Amino acid sequence: MKLYNFLIFLYIFTEIAHANPLKALQAKFNNTMSESELEKYKIKLEKKEEIIANDRILSKKRQQHYYYTYIERYHTFEENLNNISAVYGLTWIVYPLTQPSTVKDSGSLKNYRKNFGQLVFDKDEPFWNWFVHPISGSQLYLFYRARGYSRSDAMTMSFISSSLFEFTVEIYTEPASIQDLYQTPVLGSVLGLGLEKLSLYLLNSGNLFGKVIGHTINPSTLFWFYEGKIKIIPEIGYKRQGLRLFYEF
Repeated sequence: MKLYNFLIFLYIFTEIAHANPLKALQAKFNNTMSESELEKYKIKLEKKEEIIANDRILSKKRQQHYYYTYIERYHTFEENLNNISAVYGLTWIVYPLTQPSTVKDSGSLKNYRKNFGQLVFDKDEPFWNWFVHPISGSQLYLFYRARGYSRSDAMTMSFISSSLFEFTVEIYTEPASIQDLYQTPVLGSVLGLGLEKLSLYLLNSGNLFGKVIGHTINPSTLFWFYEGKIKIIPEIGYKRQGLRLFYEF
């Protein structure tokens, strides 16, 4: 008999626990509450349920996400000089690392003095003139874009950096090249613009594989100097849903 009473109690408790609050309220209304009172209770209950639902969504979306873009701004002369100097210093490191045999076989101070101020049409293979130099120019362009330069200014800065390399770095092994002076910054900027648009699409796709490819073709987006990374934090509350954007440079 005790087991039978316990089972009845458990059944009633389960029904109450899973009961729909609005239906229970409706049943109460049929007996004691007026229609206006019921409406007020329904509004309060709906608000409470909405707050609980929003809190659950907020707890899931508390992760900070990023939006990748380019934010153009004014640069002082000092900033321009610092950026050019950083690229110029890097070329002295990258050039011997990428062409060790050329530097070893043809590089010397004697050649440097002889090649200084010389300008010739080089006889490099098409692979270098039409692939390597435009690729290098595209990364120069994307670096300056990452630093907040407009597209035209990024192309101008790429031209300056490329010219410095041709006239003061590469002459350690060979004279400055006429083709390289325009192919690197001009073709590089055209290619860089395409890579810029493609990388932004992939980086903002929300797809992990897309982000990896986006960073690969536009590696400047990975470093601290990239100014177009905007932090997005979801803000969800009662009658208030939106996003907060934080940008630093």
